[in-house]
Amino acid sequence: MQGIGLLLVTNALDKGIPWLLRDAIDALVGGRLGAVARTAALVATLAISMAVVRTMSRTRVFNVGRDVEYELRNDLLAHLHRLGPSFFQRVPTGETMSRAINDLTQVRVMVGFGVLNIVNSIFAYTIALGCMLAMSPELTLWAVLPFPLLVLVARLMGKAMFSRSQASQEALGALSSRVQESLAGVRLVRAFGVEAEQEQLFEVANQRALEKNMSLVVLRGVMWPLLVGVASLGTFLVLFHGTAMVRSGTLSVGGLVAFLAYVESLKWPTMGLGYIMAVLQRGRASFLRVCEILDAEPDIKESQHAENPAGEGELRVQDLSYAYGERSVLSGVTFTAPANRSLAILGRTGSGKSTLAGLLARVVPTPTGHVFLDGDDLTELRIRGLRDTVGFAQQEPFLFSDTIARNIGYALPETDSPVAIERIRAAARAASVLDEIEDLPEGFATVVGERGVQLSGGQKQRIALARALLPQPRVLIMDDPLSAVDAKTEARILDALEAASKGRTVILVTHRVAAASRCDSIVVLDQGRVVEQGDHATLVGGGGFYAQLAARQRLEEELGAL
Repeated sequence: MQGIGLLLVTNALDKGIPWLLRDAIDALVGGRLGAVARTAALVATLAISMAVVRTMSRTRVFNVGRDVEYELRNDLLAHLHRLGPSFFQRVPTGETMSRAINDLTQVRVMVGFGVLNIVNSIFAYTIALGCMLAMSPELTLWAVLPFPLLVLVARLMGKAMFSRSQASQEALGALSSRVQESLAGVRLVRAFGVEAEQEQLFEVANQRALEKNMSLVVLRGVMWPLLVGVASLGTFLVLFHGTAMVRSGTLSVGGLVAFLAYVESLKWPTMGLGYIMAVLQRGRASFLRVCEILDAEPDIKESQHAENPAGEGELRVQDLSYAYGERSVLSGVTFTAPANRSLAILGRTGSGKSTLAGLLARVVPTPTGHVFLDGDDLTELRIRGLRDTVGFAQQEPFLFSDTIARNIGYALPETDSPVAIERIRAAARAASVLDEIEDLPEGFATVVGERGVQLSGGQKQRIALARALLPQPRVLIMDDPLSAVDAKTEARILDALEAASKGRTVILVTHRVAAASRCDSIVVLDQGRVVEQGDHATLVGGGGFYAQLAARQRLEEELGAL
Protein backbone atom coordinates (compact mmCIF):
# COMPACT_ATOMS: atom_id res chain seq x y z
CA MET A 1 0.00 0.00 0.00
CA GLN A 2 2.89 2.35 0.69
CA GLY A 3 4.17 1.86 -2.86
CA ILE A 4 0.71 2.63 -4.30
CA GLY A 5 0.49 5.77 -2.18
CA LEU A 6 3.86 6.90 -3.49
CA LEU A 7 2.66 6.25 -7.05
CA LEU A 8 -0.32 8.52 -6.38
CA VAL A 9 1.99 11.27 -5.12
CA THR A 10 4.26 10.80 -8.16
CA ASN A 11 1.38 11.28 -10.58
CA ALA A 12 0.03 14.27 -8.66
CA LEU A 13 3.42 15.99 -8.92
CA ASP A 14 3.79 15.01 -12.58
CA LYS A 15 0.37 16.34 -13.55
CA GLY A 16 0.97 19.56 -11.65
CA ILE A 17 3.78 20.54 -14.05
CA PRO A 18 1.55 21.15 -17.16
CA TRP A 19 -0.79 23.24 -14.98
CA LEU A 20 2.11 25.46 -13.98
CA LEU A 21 3.30 25.45 -17.59
CA ARG A 22 -0.02 26.99 -18.62
CA ASP A 23 0.48 29.89 -16.20
CA ALA A 24 4.12 30.38 -17.30
CA ILE A 25 3.24 30.58 -21.02
CA ASP A 26 0.32 32.93 -20.40
CA ALA A 27 2.63 35.10 -18.26
CA LEU A 28 5.25 35.04 -21.02
CA VAL A 29 2.67 36.07 -23.63
CA GLY A 30 1.61 38.89 -21.28
CA GLY A 31 5.19 40.03 -20.72
CA ARG A 32 5.27 39.16 -16.98
CA LEU A 33 8.81 37.78 -16.89
CA GLY A 34 9.06 37.77 -13.10
CA ALA A 35 6.09 35.41 -12.89
CA VAL A 36 7.72 33.18 -15.53
CA ALA A 37 10.92 32.88 -13.42
CA ARG A 38 8.97 32.02 -10.26
CA THR A 39 6.90 29.41 -12.08
CA ALA A 40 10.05 27.88 -13.62
CA ALA A 41 11.60 27.49 -10.16
CA LEU A 42 8.44 25.82 -8.89
CA VAL A 43 8.40 23.45 -11.88
CA ALA A 44 12.02 22.46 -11.17
CA THR A 45 11.14 21.76 -7.53
CA LEU A 46 8.20 19.56 -8.55
CA ALA A 47 10.38 17.67 -11.07
CA ILE A 48 13.08 16.91 -8.48
CA SER A 49 10.48 15.84 -5.90
CA MET A 50 8.76 13.65 -8.48
CA ALA A 51 12.04 11.90 -9.36
CA VAL A 52 12.70 11.06 -5.69
CA VAL A 53 9.17 9.81 -5.00
CA ARG A 54 9.06 7.84 -8.27
CA THR A 55 12.24 5.98 -7.32
CA MET A 56 10.86 5.12 -3.89
CA SER A 57 7.53 3.93 -5.34
CA ARG A 58 9.16 1.69 -7.96
CA THR A 59 11.45 0.12 -5.39
CA ARG A 60 8.56 -0.81 -3.13
CA VAL A 61 6.23 -2.06 -5.86
CA PHE A 62 8.94 -4.11 -7.58
CA ASN A 63 9.80 -5.71 -4.23
CA VAL A 64 6.23 -7.01 -4.02
CA GLY A 65 6.85 -9.02 -7.18
CA ARG A 66 10.05 -10.47 -5.76
CA ASP A 67 8.30 -11.34 -2.49
CA VAL A 68 5.54 -13.13 -4.42
CA GLU A 69 8.16 -15.04 -6.44
CA TYR A 70 9.97 -16.01 -3.22
CA GLU A 71 6.79 -17.31 -1.55
CA LEU A 72 5.60 -19.13 -4.67
CA ARG A 73 8.97 -20.82 -5.11
CA ASN A 74 8.88 -22.06 -1.50
CA ASP A 75 5.28 -23.29 -1.90
CA LEU A 76 6.15 -24.96 -5.20
CA LEU A 77 9.09 -26.88 -3.76
CA ALA A 78 7.12 -27.94 -0.68
CA HIS A 79 4.25 -29.18 -2.86
CA LEU A 80 6.60 -31.01 -5.24
CA HIS A 81 7.94 -32.91 -2.22
CA ARG A 82 4.39 -34.08 -1.47
CA LEU A 83 3.55 -35.19 -5.01
CA GLY A 84 3.87 -38.83 -5.95
CA PRO A 85 4.93 -40.93 -8.95
CA SER A 86 1.78 -40.20 -10.97
CA PHE A 87 2.71 -36.51 -11.32
CA PHE A 88 6.35 -37.08 -12.25
CA GLN A 89 5.37 -39.75 -14.78
CA ARG A 90 3.06 -37.18 -16.40
CA VAL A 91 5.29 -34.08 -16.21
CA PRO A 92 8.98 -34.45 -17.21
CA THR A 93 11.68 -33.06 -14.92
CA GLY A 94 12.79 -30.47 -17.47
CA GLU A 95 9.21 -29.20 -17.78
CA THR A 96 8.92 -28.91 -14.01
CA MET A 97 12.22 -27.00 -13.86
CA SER A 98 11.02 -24.63 -16.58
CA ARG A 99 7.90 -23.83 -14.58
CA ALA A 100 9.86 -23.36 -11.38
CA ILE A 101 12.33 -20.94 -13.02
CA ASN A 102 11.06 -19.37 -16.26
CA ASP A 103 7.36 -19.26 -15.39
CA LEU A 104 7.97 -17.92 -11.88
CA THR A 105 10.12 -15.15 -13.40
CA GLN A 106 7.20 -14.17 -15.63
CA VAL A 107 4.87 -14.15 -12.62
CA ARG A 108 7.30 -11.86 -10.77
CA VAL A 109 7.41 -9.46 -13.73
CA MET A 110 3.62 -9.51 -13.93
CA VAL A 111 3.12 -8.75 -10.23
CA GLY A 112 5.94 -6.22 -9.99
CA PHE A 113 6.31 -4.40 -13.29
CA GLY A 114 2.80 -5.17 -14.57
CA VAL A 115 0.93 -4.09 -11.44
CA LEU A 116 3.11 -0.97 -11.10
CA ASN A 117 2.24 0.15 -14.61
CA ILE A 118 -1.46 -0.68 -14.30
CA VAL A 119 -1.82 1.30 -11.07
CA ASN A 120 0.36 4.06 -12.48
CA SER A 121 -1.79 4.21 -15.64
CA ILE A 122 -5.02 4.41 -13.59
CA PHE A 123 -3.65 7.31 -11.56
CA ALA A 124 -2.24 9.00 -14.68
CA TYR A 125 -5.53 8.80 -16.57
CA THR A 126 -7.64 9.86 -13.56
CA ILE A 127 -5.58 12.93 -12.62
CA ALA A 128 -4.88 13.99 -16.22
CA LEU A 129 -8.52 13.70 -17.25
CA GLY A 130 -9.55 15.65 -14.14
CA CYS A 131 -7.19 18.49 -15.05
CA MET A 132 -8.30 18.39 -18.70
CA LEU A 133 -11.97 18.59 -17.71
CA ALA A 134 -11.18 21.55 -15.45
CA MET A 135 -9.53 23.33 -18.41
CA SER A 136 -12.04 22.46 -21.14
CA PRO A 137 -14.75 19.76 -21.07
CA GLU A 138 -15.30 20.30 -24.80
CA LEU A 139 -11.67 19.69 -25.73
CA THR A 140 -11.53 16.68 -23.35
CA LEU A 141 -14.37 15.08 -25.32
CA TRP A 142 -12.38 15.43 -28.54
CA ALA A 143 -9.30 13.94 -26.83
CA VAL A 144 -11.11 10.78 -25.66
CA LEU A 145 -12.99 10.06 -28.91
CA PRO A 146 -10.44 7.41 -30.05
CA PHE A 147 -10.54 5.53 -26.71
CA PRO A 148 -13.37 3.06 -27.58
CA LEU A 149 -11.38 1.99 -30.63
CA LEU A 150 -8.27 1.68 -28.41
CA VAL A 151 -10.12 -0.61 -25.97
CA LEU A 152 -11.39 -2.81 -28.83
CA VAL A 153 -7.91 -3.21 -30.32
CA ALA A 154 -6.42 -3.96 -26.90
CA ARG A 155 -9.08 -6.62 -26.20
CA LEU A 156 -8.52 -8.43 -29.50
CA MET A 157 -4.76 -8.29 -29.13
CA GLY A 158 -4.96 -9.51 -25.52
CA LYS A 159 -6.65 -12.78 -26.47
CA ALA A 160 -4.07 -13.51 -29.15
CA MET A 161 -1.26 -12.54 -26.77
CA PHE A 162 -2.43 -15.01 -24.10
CA SER A 163 -2.63 -18.00 -26.44
CA ARG A 164 0.76 -17.27 -28.01
CA SER A 165 2.38 -16.67 -24.61
CA GLN A 166 1.10 -20.02 -23.37
CA ALA A 167 2.39 -21.80 -26.49
CA SER A 168 5.78 -20.09 -26.10
CA GLN A 169 6.14 -21.18 -22.46
CA GLU A 170 5.12 -24.76 -23.28
CA ALA A 171 7.70 -24.91 -26.08
CA LEU A 172 10.36 -23.58 -23.71
CA GLY A 173 9.40 -26.24 -21.16
CA ALA A 174 9.75 -28.99 -23.79
CA LEU A 175 13.17 -27.60 -24.75
CA SER A 176 14.28 -27.62 -21.10
CA SER A 177 13.10 -31.22 -20.76
CA ARG A 178 15.09 -32.24 -23.83
CA VAL A 179 18.26 -30.59 -22.47
CA GLN A 180 17.81 -32.17 -19.04
CA GLU A 181 17.39 -35.66 -20.49
CA SER A 182 20.40 -35.27 -22.78
CA LEU A 183 22.65 -34.13 -19.94
CA ALA A 184 21.39 -36.81 -17.54
CA GLY A 185 22.10 -39.53 -20.11
CA VAL A 186 25.28 -38.06 -21.59
CA ARG A 187 27.32 -41.17 -20.81
CA LEU A 188 24.76 -43.36 -22.59
CA VAL A 189 24.73 -40.99 -25.56
CA ARG A 190 28.51 -41.29 -25.88
CA ALA A 191 28.47 -45.05 -25.35
CA PHE A 192 26.09 -45.58 -28.29
CA GLY A 193 27.61 -42.82 -30.42
CA VAL A 194 24.25 -41.10 -31.01
CA GLU A 195 25.45 -37.52 -30.53
CA ALA A 196 24.21 -36.53 -34.00
CA GLU A 197 20.74 -37.97 -33.35
CA GLN A 198 20.50 -36.15 -30.00
CA GLU A 199 21.59 -32.91 -31.65
CA GLN A 200 18.85 -33.38 -34.24
CA LEU A 201 16.22 -33.91 -31.53
CA PHE A 202 17.46 -30.80 -29.76
CA GLU A 203 17.36 -28.86 -33.04
CA VAL A 204 13.69 -29.80 -33.53
CA ALA A 205 12.75 -28.69 -29.99
CA ASN A 206 14.88 -25.54 -30.30
CA GLN A 207 13.32 -24.64 -33.65
CA ARG A 208 9.82 -25.09 -32.26
CA ALA A 209 10.63 -22.88 -29.27
CA LEU A 210 12.07 -20.25 -31.65
CA GLU A 211 8.97 -20.33 -33.86
CA LYS A 212 6.56 -19.98 -30.94
CA ASN A 213 8.60 -17.16 -29.41
CA MET A 214 8.93 -15.32 -32.74
CA SER A 215 5.18 -15.61 -33.23
CA LEU A 216 4.79 -13.82 -29.91
CA VAL A 217 7.42 -11.21 -30.86
CA VAL A 218 5.70 -10.47 -34.18
CA LEU A 219 2.37 -9.96 -32.45
CA ARG A 220 3.96 -7.59 -29.95
CA GLY A 221 5.67 -5.76 -32.82
CA VAL A 222 2.36 -5.22 -34.60
CA MET A 223 0.44 -4.32 -31.45
CA TRP A 224 2.78 -1.52 -30.34
CA PRO A 225 2.55 0.78 -33.42
CA LEU A 226 -1.15 -0.02 -33.79
CA LEU A 227 -1.92 1.19 -30.27
CA VAL A 228 0.35 4.24 -30.72
CA GLY A 229 -1.41 5.12 -33.95
CA VAL A 230 -4.84 4.95 -32.32
CA ALA A 231 -3.61 6.98 -29.33
CA SER A 232 -2.12 9.66 -31.63
CA LEU A 233 -5.56 10.36 -33.07
CA GLY A 234 -6.41 12.11 -29.79
CA THR A 235 -3.41 14.46 -30.13
CA PHE A 236 -4.38 15.33 -33.69
CA LEU A 237 -7.99 16.10 -32.73
CA VAL A 238 -6.93 18.25 -29.75
CA LEU A 239 -4.45 20.22 -31.86
CA PHE A 240 -7.02 20.76 -34.63
CA HIS A 241 -9.93 21.81 -32.43
CA GLY A 242 -7.79 23.54 -29.78
CA THR A 243 -6.26 25.88 -32.38
CA ALA A 244 -9.77 26.98 -33.37
CA MET A 245 -10.61 27.62 -29.70
CA VAL A 246 -7.49 29.79 -29.27
CA ARG A 247 -8.46 31.82 -32.33
CA SER A 248 -11.97 32.30 -30.95
CA GLY A 249 -10.59 33.36 -27.55
CA THR A 250 -12.24 30.52 -25.57
CA LEU A 251 -8.84 29.01 -24.72
CA SER A 252 -5.50 30.65 -23.99
CA VAL A 253 -2.25 29.71 -25.68
CA GLY A 254 -0.95 28.43 -22.34
CA GLY A 255 -4.12 26.41 -21.89
CA LEU A 256 -3.67 24.74 -25.29
CA VAL A 257 -0.02 23.92 -24.59
CA ALA A 258 -0.89 22.53 -21.14
CA PHE A 259 -3.77 20.50 -22.62
CA LEU A 260 -1.46 19.03 -25.25
CA ALA A 261 1.03 18.24 -22.46
CA TYR A 262 -1.68 16.28 -20.62
CA VAL A 263 -2.62 14.42 -23.81
CA GLU A 264 1.06 13.61 -24.39
CA SER A 265 1.41 12.46 -20.78
CA LEU A 266 -1.35 9.94 -21.49
CA LYS A 267 0.31 8.78 -24.70
CA TRP A 268 3.10 6.91 -22.92
CA PRO A 269 0.75 4.91 -20.66
CA THR A 270 -1.36 4.26 -23.76
CA MET A 271 1.65 3.24 -25.85
CA GLY A 272 2.85 1.10 -22.98
CA LEU A 273 -0.53 -0.59 -22.82
CA GLY A 274 0.61 -3.06 -25.46
CA TYR A 275 3.77 -3.97 -23.57
CA ILE A 276 1.93 -4.15 -20.24
CA MET A 277 -0.69 -6.35 -21.85
CA ALA A 278 2.06 -8.66 -23.12
CA VAL A 279 3.57 -8.81 -19.62
CA LEU A 280 0.20 -9.52 -18.02
CA GLN A 281 -0.84 -12.16 -20.54
CA ARG A 282 2.54 -13.88 -20.41
CA GLY A 283 2.47 -13.72 -16.61
CA ARG A 284 -1.06 -15.06 -16.57
CA ALA A 285 -0.13 -17.98 -18.82
CA SER A 286 2.89 -18.71 -16.61
CA PHE A 287 0.83 -18.46 -13.43
CA LEU A 288 -1.65 -21.01 -14.77
CA ARG A 289 1.25 -23.36 -15.55
CA VAL A 290 2.56 -22.95 -12.00
CA CYS A 291 -0.94 -23.52 -10.62
CA GLU A 292 -1.10 -26.84 -12.50
CA ILE A 293 1.65 -28.01 -10.12
CA LEU A 294 0.21 -26.36 -7.00
CA ASP A 295 -3.25 -27.81 -7.75
CA ALA A 296 -1.95 -31.34 -8.44
CA GLU A 297 -3.21 -33.82 -5.88
CA PRO A 298 -0.57 -35.81 -3.95
CA ASP A 299 -0.74 -39.58 -4.34
CA ILE A 300 -0.27 -39.98 -0.59
CA LYS A 301 -2.54 -37.93 1.67
CA GLU A 302 -2.31 -37.69 5.43
CA SER A 303 -5.43 -38.53 7.40
CA GLN A 304 -7.02 -35.71 9.41
CA HIS A 305 -6.81 -37.87 12.54
CA ALA A 306 -3.32 -39.23 11.86
CA GLU A 307 -1.13 -40.15 14.82
CA ASN A 308 2.55 -40.92 15.23
CA PRO A 309 3.60 -44.59 15.17
CA ALA A 310 4.03 -46.25 18.54
CA GLY A 311 5.25 -49.79 19.14
CA GLU A 312 8.12 -52.14 18.53
CA GLY A 313 7.83 -52.39 14.73
CA GLU A 314 5.59 -55.31 13.78
CA LEU A 315 4.37 -55.18 10.18
CA ARG A 316 1.25 -57.07 9.16
CA VAL A 317 -0.07 -57.35 5.61
CA GLN A 318 -3.66 -58.53 5.14
CA ASP A 319 -5.11 -59.46 1.74
CA LEU A 320 -3.16 -56.71 -0.09
CA SER A 321 -3.79 -56.21 -3.81
CA TYR A 322 -2.39 -53.49 -6.05
CA ALA A 323 -2.53 -52.57 -9.71
CA TYR A 324 -1.03 -50.00 -12.09
CA GLY A 325 -4.07 -49.01 -14.11
CA GLU A 326 -5.55 -52.27 -15.36
CA ARG A 327 -2.35 -54.27 -14.80
CA SER A 328 -2.51 -56.25 -11.57
CA VAL A 329 0.82 -56.40 -9.70
CA LEU A 330 -0.11 -57.88 -6.32
CA SER A 331 -3.07 -60.08 -5.44
CA GLY A 332 -4.20 -61.17 -1.96
CA VAL A 333 -0.78 -60.86 -0.29
CA THR A 334 -0.88 -61.78 3.41
CA PHE A 335 1.99 -62.20 5.89
CA THR A 336 3.36 -60.88 9.19
CA ALA A 337 6.84 -59.53 9.93
CA PRO A 338 7.30 -59.85 13.73
CA ALA A 339 8.97 -57.02 15.60
CA ASN A 340 12.75 -57.21 15.99
CA ARG A 341 12.98 -60.09 13.52
CA SER A 342 14.13 -60.29 9.89
CA LEU A 343 11.96 -61.30 6.97
CA ALA A 344 12.93 -61.81 3.32
CA ILE A 345 10.58 -61.18 0.42
CA LEU A 346 11.93 -63.30 -2.42
CA GLY A 347 10.83 -63.65 -6.01
CA ARG A 348 11.92 -63.48 -9.58
CA THR A 349 12.04 -60.26 -11.61
CA GLY A 350 8.52 -58.95 -12.18
CA SER A 351 6.99 -60.79 -9.25
CA GLY A 352 5.93 -57.53 -7.50
CA LYS A 353 8.68 -57.39 -4.85
CA SER A 354 9.62 -53.71 -5.33
CA THR A 355 5.98 -52.63 -5.46
CA LEU A 356 5.33 -54.46 -2.20
CA ALA A 357 8.38 -52.81 -0.60
CA GLY A 358 7.11 -49.36 -1.66
CA LEU A 359 3.66 -50.12 -0.20
CA LEU A 360 5.16 -51.24 3.11
CA ALA A 361 7.13 -47.97 3.35
CA ARG A 362 4.15 -45.98 1.95
CA VAL A 363 6.22 -44.26 -0.70
CA VAL A 364 3.44 -45.25 -3.13
CA PRO A 365 -0.31 -45.02 -2.27
CA THR A 366 -0.94 -47.85 0.18
CA PRO A 367 -4.57 -49.06 0.14
CA THR A 368 -6.47 -48.46 3.38
CA GLY A 369 -7.03 -51.43 5.67
CA HIS A 370 -4.38 -53.76 4.30
CA VAL A 371 -1.01 -52.84 5.86
CA PHE A 372 -0.63 -52.38 9.63
CA LEU A 373 2.29 -51.19 11.75
CA ASP A 374 1.96 -52.40 15.35
CA GLY A 375 -1.77 -52.85 14.75
CA ASP A 376 -2.30 -49.34 13.32
CA ASP A 377 -3.38 -48.89 9.72
CA LEU A 378 -0.44 -47.45 7.84
CA THR A 379 -2.72 -44.88 6.17
CA GLU A 380 -3.80 -43.53 9.59
CA LEU A 381 -0.24 -42.64 10.68
CA ARG A 382 1.50 -39.28 10.31
CA ILE A 383 3.74 -39.34 7.24
CA ARG A 384 6.60 -37.55 9.01
CA GLY A 385 6.43 -40.00 11.93
CA LEU A 386 6.25 -42.93 9.53
CA ARG A 387 9.37 -41.75 7.71
CA ASP A 388 11.22 -41.58 11.04
CA THR A 389 10.04 -45.08 12.01
CA VAL A 390 10.39 -46.92 8.69
CA GLY A 391 13.71 -46.62 6.83
CA PHE A 392 13.67 -47.41 3.12
CA ALA A 393 16.66 -48.21 0.90
CA GLN A 394 15.48 -48.21 -2.72
CA GLN A 395 16.60 -50.58 -5.43
CA GLU A 396 18.04 -47.76 -7.56
CA PRO A 397 20.01 -45.57 -5.14
CA PHE A 398 20.00 -41.84 -5.77
CA LEU A 399 23.01 -39.80 -4.68
CA PHE A 400 23.28 -36.03 -4.76
CA SER A 401 26.22 -34.30 -6.40
CA ASP A 402 27.79 -33.65 -3.01
CA THR A 403 30.26 -35.23 -0.62
CA ILE A 404 29.90 -38.79 0.62
CA ALA A 405 29.46 -37.48 4.18
CA ARG A 406 26.54 -35.24 3.21
CA ASN A 407 24.92 -38.04 1.20
CA ILE A 408 25.05 -40.44 4.14
CA GLY A 409 24.08 -37.76 6.65
CA TYR A 410 21.27 -36.40 4.47
CA ALA A 411 18.70 -36.73 7.27
CA LEU A 412 20.88 -34.79 9.74
CA PRO A 413 20.40 -31.04 10.26
CA GLU A 414 24.17 -30.59 9.84
CA THR A 415 26.98 -33.01 9.02
CA ASP A 416 30.13 -31.27 10.28
CA SER A 417 29.82 -31.66 14.04
CA PRO A 418 31.87 -34.38 15.81
CA VAL A 419 28.67 -36.21 16.81
CA ALA A 420 27.34 -36.16 13.23
CA ILE A 421 30.68 -37.35 11.83
CA GLU A 422 30.74 -40.27 14.25
CA ARG A 423 27.18 -41.26 13.32
CA ILE A 424 28.06 -41.09 9.61
CA ARG A 425 31.11 -43.30 10.14
CA ALA A 426 29.06 -45.80 12.15
CA ALA A 427 26.43 -46.00 9.40
CA ALA A 428 29.14 -46.48 6.76
CA ARG A 429 30.68 -49.26 8.87
CA ALA A 430 27.28 -50.96 9.20
CA ALA A 431 26.85 -50.83 5.43
CA SER A 432 30.34 -52.33 4.90
CA VAL A 433 31.61 -49.33 2.93
CA LEU A 434 33.76 -47.53 5.53
CA ASP A 435 37.09 -48.98 4.39
CA GLU A 436 36.48 -48.12 0.74
CA ILE A 437 35.50 -44.55 1.62
CA GLU A 438 38.63 -44.03 3.70
CA ASP A 439 40.77 -45.39 0.85
CA LEU A 440 39.56 -42.58 -1.42
CA PRO A 441 41.97 -39.60 -1.71
CA GLU A 442 39.53 -37.24 0.01
CA GLY A 443 37.70 -39.79 2.12
CA PHE A 444 34.26 -38.67 3.27
CA ALA A 445 34.87 -35.28 1.59
CA THR A 446 34.88 -36.94 -1.85
CA VAL A 447 32.30 -35.39 -4.18
CA VAL A 448 30.45 -38.26 -5.83
CA GLY A 449 29.26 -36.33 -8.92
CA GLU A 450 25.74 -36.21 -10.33
CA ARG A 451 23.82 -39.33 -9.29
CA GLY A 452 27.07 -40.76 -7.87
CA VAL A 453 28.79 -41.03 -11.25
CA GLN A 454 32.25 -41.26 -9.61
CA LEU A 455 31.35 -44.44 -7.71
CA SER A 456 30.75 -48.06 -8.66
CA GLY A 457 27.25 -49.54 -8.53
CA GLY A 458 28.05 -51.47 -5.35
CA GLN A 459 29.48 -48.40 -3.63
CA LYS A 460 26.41 -46.36 -4.50
CA GLN A 461 24.10 -49.02 -3.08
CA ARG A 462 26.04 -49.34 0.16
CA ILE A 463 26.22 -45.56 0.64
CA ALA A 464 22.45 -45.43 0.12
CA LEU A 465 22.12 -48.28 2.63
CA ALA A 466 24.25 -46.34 5.13
CA ARG A 467 21.94 -43.35 4.64
CA ALA A 468 18.95 -45.55 5.49
CA LEU A 469 20.69 -46.98 8.57
CA LEU A 470 21.83 -43.64 10.00
CA PRO A 471 18.46 -42.52 11.51
CA GLN A 472 18.25 -45.91 13.27
CA PRO A 473 14.63 -46.66 12.28
CA ARG A 474 12.61 -49.30 14.11
CA VAL A 475 11.75 -50.90 10.74
CA LEU A 476 14.27 -51.13 7.89
CA ILE A 477 13.07 -52.09 4.41
CA MET A 478 15.75 -52.80 1.80
CA ASP A 479 14.75 -53.23 -1.81
CA ASP A 480 17.33 -55.59 -3.34
CA PRO A 481 20.46 -53.85 -1.96
CA LEU A 482 22.67 -56.69 -3.26
CA SER A 483 21.86 -56.47 -6.96
CA ALA A 484 25.09 -54.65 -7.93
CA VAL A 485 27.72 -56.24 -5.66
CA ASP A 486 30.00 -59.22 -5.96
CA ALA A 487 29.80 -62.30 -3.76
CA LYS A 488 32.47 -61.07 -1.31
CA THR A 489 30.83 -57.67 -0.82
CA GLU A 490 27.42 -59.34 -0.57
CA ALA A 491 28.65 -61.47 2.31
CA ARG A 492 30.07 -58.40 4.11
CA ILE A 493 26.81 -56.48 3.67
CA LEU A 494 24.76 -59.42 4.94
CA ASP A 495 27.03 -59.75 7.97
CA ALA A 496 26.62 -56.04 8.65
CA LEU A 497 22.85 -56.29 8.22
CA GLU A 498 22.65 -59.14 10.71
CA ALA A 499 24.39 -56.91 13.25
CA ALA A 500 22.22 -53.91 12.33
CA SER A 501 19.01 -55.97 12.58
CA LYS A 502 19.35 -56.44 16.32
CA GLY A 503 16.67 -54.39 18.00
CA ARG A 504 14.74 -53.58 14.80
CA THR A 505 12.52 -55.21 12.22
CA VAL A 506 14.32 -55.85 8.92
CA ILE A 507 12.59 -56.66 5.64
CA LEU A 508 14.97 -57.67 2.87
CA VAL A 509 13.60 -57.71 -0.68
CA THR A 510 15.82 -59.91 -2.83
CA HIS A 511 15.95 -62.39 -5.67
CA ARG A 512 18.88 -64.30 -4.15
CA VAL A 513 18.29 -67.36 -2.02
CA ALA A 514 21.69 -66.92 -0.31
CA ALA A 515 20.57 -63.56 1.06
CA ALA A 516 17.05 -64.74 1.99
CA SER A 517 18.45 -67.76 3.88
CA ARG A 518 19.97 -65.43 6.51
CA CYS A 519 16.57 -64.06 7.52
CA ASP A 520 14.35 -65.53 10.23
CA SER A 521 11.46 -66.09 7.82
CA ILE A 522 10.84 -65.88 4.08
CA VAL A 523 7.84 -64.88 1.95
CA VAL A 524 8.03 -66.17 -1.63
CA LEU A 525 6.24 -64.19 -4.36
CA ASP A 526 5.40 -65.37 -7.84
CA GLN A 527 3.30 -63.29 -10.26
CA GLY A 528 2.13 -61.07 -7.42
CA ARG A 529 0.93 -63.86 -5.14
CA VAL A 530 2.41 -65.46 -2.01
CA VAL A 531 3.19 -69.04 -3.01
CA GLU A 532 5.24 -70.09 0.03
CA GLN A 533 6.12 -68.91 3.57
CA GLY A 534 8.50 -70.27 6.21
CA ASP A 535 12.16 -70.39 7.14
CA HIS A 536 14.95 -71.49 4.80
CA ALA A 537 15.21 -75.07 6.00
CA THR A 538 11.46 -75.66 5.83
CA LEU A 539 11.12 -74.21 2.35
CA VAL A 540 14.10 -76.15 0.97
CA GLY A 541 12.70 -79.34 2.44
CA GLY A 542 9.28 -78.64 0.92
CA GLY A 543 10.54 -79.14 -2.61
CA GLY A 544 8.46 -76.27 -3.98
CA PHE A 545 9.20 -73.06 -5.86
CA TYR A 546 11.77 -71.86 -3.32
CA ALA A 547 13.65 -75.22 -3.35
CA GLN A 548 13.78 -75.19 -7.16
CA LEU A 549 15.06 -71.59 -7.18
CA ALA A 550 17.69 -72.46 -4.56
CA ALA A 551 18.91 -75.44 -6.60
CA ARG A 552 19.07 -73.38 -9.79
CA GLN A 553 21.05 -70.54 -8.15
CA ARG A 554 23.40 -73.02 -6.48
CA LEU A 555 24.09 -74.62 -9.87
CA GLU A 556 24.71 -71.18 -11.43
CA GLU A 557 27.23 -70.37 -8.68
CA GLU A 558 29.05 -73.65 -9.23
CA LEU A 559 29.20 -73.08 -12.97
CA GLY A 560 30.41 -69.54 -12.37
CA ALA A 561 33.18 -70.82 -10.12
CA LEU A 562 34.29 -73.26 -12.83
